[in-house]
Amino acid sequence: MSGTVVAVSCNEEYSFTKPSRESVTLLAGLGVEGDVHAGATVRHRFRVRQDPTQPNLRQVHLMHEELFAEVAEAGFEVGPGELGENITTRGIDLLGLPTGALLRIGDEAVVEVTGLRNPCAQIDAFQRGLMKQVVGRGEDGRVSYKAGVMGVVRVGGRVRPGDGIGIELPDGPLRPLERV
Repeated sequence: MSGTVVAVSCNEEYSFTKPSRESVTLLAGLGVEGDVHAGATVRHRFRVRQDPTQPNLRQVHLMHEELFAEVAEAGFEVGPGELGENITTRGIDLLGLPTGALLRIGDEAVVEVTGLRNPCAQIDAFQRGLMKQVVGRGEDGRVSYKAGVMGVVRVGGRVRPGDGIGIELPDGPLRPLERV
């Protein structure tokens, strides 16, 4: 399985959306250079209030472009970076990856998938009703989260639109993604 980087985004200020860039630099153990959520410990304001010493498992937010077409069918218009993601992908079932999967992005960068994004109420502030499109219930009645995945940078490097993305699954039994 492989895919492509559609867009890259970052913002040095706390803001729901992140402007698209020509490229971003991933820094090992920190995240996206110049992004407000970069750091070895948590940067998300809610999580900082809970425990500012916990490790940052949300250094990089990746979202599949296919979600934009899905929400468009319900009347919502969303583009890269508008839901706060750093890397917009195409051609990868991000939500189906196991915990610990490695994403080899471009020539150098490696991101380890840590879990599902736990979307917040800001999604409805961005577009009223959008939260119901990205958090729902599966056929089995369990809550399903569709707003992308989170990861940590294992190997840094520059990432640009058009870069390829390769996937390496972890050894041993595969663990499904949970919210982080």
